[in-house]
Amino acid sequence: MRVVLDTNALMAPVEVGVRTFEELDRLLGEYDAVVPEAVLSELDRLAGGAGEAATAASVGSDLARRECETVEHGATYADDAVVEIGRRAETEYAVTSDMPLRERLLEANVPVICLRGRTKFEITEP
Repeated sequence: MRVVLDTNALMAPVEVGVRTFEELDRLLGEYDAVVPEAVLSELDRLAGGAGEAATAASVGSDLARRECETVEHGATYADDAVVEIGRRAETEYAVTSDMPLRERLLEANVPVICLRGRTKFEITEP
């Protein structure tokens, strides 16, 4: 099972205290986590700033590089890349709490894993 992660899913451990990969383990058991190149670029750009967002992005970038396979794509924008990879036959879920992206994924028939409450993930089917 393949799962594509968005920027905010990787920043969640710092921003909202969610242990992203522990929650995915709880929900899915075994899976392969992937991250689009554009998401890594966005995390690196945000990590260059200051404050909590920069810290969250730095942690997210580190998590992505340790826990995920980096995937090539044709998109230049991170959200477009998540949708592109989410549509691929081998991808079963996308992880994001970004509401506009969540709606795009559901319209594209991609099940979405997002926050339920403050610390747990849930699956939303299209």
